[in-house]
Amino acid sequence: MPPQMKLTAITLDCPDPEALAAFYGQATGLEPHPESNGDFAGLNGDDGLFIGFQRVDDYQVPRWPDQTVPQQLHLDFAVDDLDEAEALLLELGAAKPGHQPGGDRWRVLTDPAGHPFCLTTHTIQVPTDDAA
Repeated sequence: MPPQMKLTAITLDCPDPEALAAFYGQATGLEPHPESNGDFAGLNGDDGLFIGFQRVDDYQVPRWPDQTVPQQLHLDFAVDDLDEAEALLLELGAAKPGHQPGGDRWRVLTDPAGHPFCLTTHTIQVPTDDAA
């Protein structure tokens, strides 16, 4: 049996760590990590999850849904109201790509560094061995 692992951190490459940390901090309410600097910034979650942002020279913005520069990863966020959350995030600097594969179930936005992320009113359910 493989060892049990707990996800403790997610780190995103970007051209401006402090700006991207500010965007996600305003969007999520997570607190800035006290040791952030010009090349790295972070946010602390109440549940112990850390989101980091690291400066990468010659950063290339993901081209979603086009794969000329792949998305590399994406984050999913549960929200109470898709329209309200979308409006707030667009005000904070997110963008909304024209391609929206989720219909009424989820929305795809991109953060100021171009990383796609999803908003949904549903949490992801991982099937258990008991699932029929």
